[in-house]
Amino acid sequence: MLTLPSSVKIFIYSQPTDMRCGYNKLSMFAESFMQKDPLSGHLFVFFNKFGDKCKILFWDRTGFVTWYKKLEEGTFERLPNKDNTTSIEVDISKLTWVLEGIDLFKARRRKRYKRKTDL
Repeated sequence: MLTLPSSVKIFIYSQPTDMRCGYNKLSMFAESFMQKDPLSGHLFVFFNKFGDKCKILFWDRTGFVTWYKKLEEGTFERLPNKDNTTSIEVDISKLTWVLEGIDLFKARRRKRYKRKTDL
């Protein structure tokens, strides 16, 4: 399981991405299409059109870092985009499930306390 500070958000780009793209192009997608600041320290997740490759871009205070995963067999689950927006915000557990191949539609999360953010 990945662990991140609670301040880090995760955004999945809803369009297929060419995995030959480097830091500059991925950060341009984050800024131009996802309307997010690529230097924010948040994670930006990109999948290819076949769903067997994934790149995660993040800024670590001194430069861009990418994490790249290519599946030898199978595909990543595509998350539904209900709003037809260019990005989907997920939490770390959903990203971990997607990367590990867990079917999100069959998995159920038990009820837990969630603090209200508008105090």
